[in-house]
Amino acid sequence: MSQPSASVFFTDGKAPDAMRTIGEVAAGFGIKQHILRYWEQQFPMLRPLKRSGGRRLYRPEDVALVAEIDRLINLEGYTLKGARQVLENGEPSSGDTVIEQAVPQTADVLIRLKAIRAKLSDALAAA
Repeated sequence: MSQPSASVFFTDGKAPDAMRTIGEVAAGFGIKQHILRYWEQQFPMLRPLKRSGGRRLYRPEDVALVAEIDRLINLEGYTLKGARQVLENGEPSSGDTVIEQAVPQTADVLIRLKAIRAKLSDALAAA
């Protein structure tokens, strides 16, 4: 499994191999900072550097791991336990860790978004 580059998620002008704060990582993935802190508790392999005062700095490999966790949980529908098992073992231990019916396909989402955009444009034009 290839690790995505940090530049895929960030357009902040920093080098792809630059360290990022928890706020930058959270904004890059569109998730809250407290979710990242919770994931650090649930995924022992996610260990960003901590500076004095507890300030977290995410290395590129930490960002790639966050991307993988985010993909497993938010796109593929794994539970936290199932995602942890996939990252540790390469596969879930049971079939009930994936909620396939809850995860729409990317093409379906794009079609829905285009329909919503068209309706909003029509509503704005009529107003």
